[in-house]
Amino acid sequence: MSEIKWNEFLIPYTQAVDELKLKFRNARKEFLEKNEHSPIEFVTGRVKTVDSIKEKMQRRYISEDLLEQDMQDISGIRIQCQFVEDIYDVAKLLHQREDMRVIEERDYIANSKSSGYRSYHVVIEYPIQLATGQKNILAEIQIRTLAMNFWSTIEHSLNYKYQGDFPEEINERLKRAAEASFLLDEEMSKIREEIQDAQQYFTDRKRDVNNSTGSHKK
Repeated sequence: MSEIKWNEFLIPYTQAVDELKLKFRNARKEFLEKNEHSPIEFVTGRVKTVDSIKEKMQRRYISEDLLEQDMQDISGIRIQCQFVEDIYDVAKLLHQREDMRVIEERDYIANSKSSGYRSYHVVIEYPIQLATGQKNILAEIQIRTLAMNFWSTIEHSLNYKYQGDFPEEINERLKRAAEASFLLDEEMSKIREEIQDAQQYFTDRKRDVNNSTGSHKK
């Protein structure tokens, strides 16, 4: 690759993010319409900025010729779940889908990073239909609970300020916060059935009220 035309280069990655967000949001909708618990709570996505790509290329010594195969997270999808168990259910769903292929998984929940970071990363190969034909690209899907996502967002923000070199006090507080976050997830898992029953009760009540209101309008 001589000189990268960035706008053109990022088109399939942008398309992948748009398509994957739509598919996973529709999957959530499908669970809910069947009156089932959805392991997917929120879906977001982003395409790496050109500056971020260049910085990572330099930091990881990635050449332009190998960029598409060596940088797996140019397209990034984040799926947030209510419970830790949901994370593994989502991972199973990814394996079952025929419109993408799982090529790598990293479980930072069972094996958290030293910083306290927890998440489940899945790298997929995803086919994009372009005007010129099909192109297979790599995309990274991060699956985590709401609590894990809150911790990760704060840590990411602090990282911009300290460039990864946190003062010892902040580093220790982040680790304690990560443990507290995971303890919260564990406690929520213990009462998961009660929580889901309560959510189902709320949904049923809301449906009954809407149906009742609708019949009165007639």
